[in-house]
Amino acid sequence: MSARSKARKRALDILFQSDVRGDELSTTIAAEAKRAASEPAREASWLYAREIVDGVNDNRDAIDEQITTFAKDWTLSRMPAVDRAVLRIGVWELLYNDEVPSAVAIDEAVELAKEFSTDESGSFVHGVLGRIARSS
Repeated sequence: MSARSKARKRALDILFQSDVRGDELSTTIAAEAKRAASEPAREASWLYAREIVDGVNDNRDAIDEQITTFAKDWTLSRMPAVDRAVLRIGVWELLYNDEVPSAVAIDEAVELAKEFSTDESGSFVHGVLGRIARSS
């Protein structure tokens, strides 16, 4: 598994934890940064995970607006927390990270949804991100 794939999983964990616990994202990031400091072998995945999480945090309103606009008949609050986090990562990569091709961002998000969420989540995430990619 690539360092970026590991980083996406780590970012998913951070976003999910913060959402489910109702903690400020900055609190969850600080705890994860402390843990990362003691794991030099995982530095590459931590750096990109941090970039993702910071990017999602900095652009949260715009990202959530995209998700809400393109998630037909779904509100953010109605989505499983894992799907929300996966979609936020995918939208950030699609719209704010020019280094990641759209197809890769979508495929990686779909794989995360398949692995960590419901049976239907992969196709749901694919549909939402596909519509966002076509509109941008």
